[in-house]
Amino acid sequence: MNAQPERDYSGRSLFEKLGVVAQAHVALVGRHETSFTVALNARLAKAASEALRTRYDLIFLRVDAPSDLIRIARASAHLKPAGALWIFHPKGPGASPSDAEVRSSGIAAGLVDNKISAYSDSHTATRFVIPIVRRSLPELSVS
Repeated sequence: MNAQPERDYSGRSLFEKLGVVAQAHVALVGRHETSFTVALNARLAKAASEALRTRYDLIFLRVDAPSDLIRIARASAHLKPAGALWIFHPKGPGASPSDAEVRSSGIAAGLVDNKISAYSDSHTATRFVIPIVRRSLPELSVS
C-alpha cells in the first residue's frame, strides 16, 4: 500500500488555507481584527455579513473566552450543507478555552473537525463541517 505524500501548504496564503474564494457567501461572528476583515472583504465579490441572517459557505467565529463557546451551535445552524465553520481560538498551553473545549463544543453542535491552520501568533483556526451523512437531511433548514 502506497502512502499519499503529505501536501505542502507553506506557499499558500491564509485565505487560500481557509478556502476563501471570491463568490463565497461569508459571515463574521465575534470580534475580528480590522486587518483580517478588510483583507477578507477585498477577496470577496460581496462583503462578509457581520450577522447570521441566512446560510453561509464560510463562517468565521472568533472565540476568546469559554463563554463564547455557546455561539458555535448557533453558527452551525447557518452553514450551507457543504459549508465550513472556522473557529479562531487561543492557542498554546493554558489557552482558554482549550483545544479540547472548542472541539467538544463543535461536536456537541453536530459538527466534525477536519482541519487546523495557524491563524496568528495567539490564535489557531479549527475547521468544522456538517458530517457528509447529514448534509441532505431536512433538519438542516434555517428558520
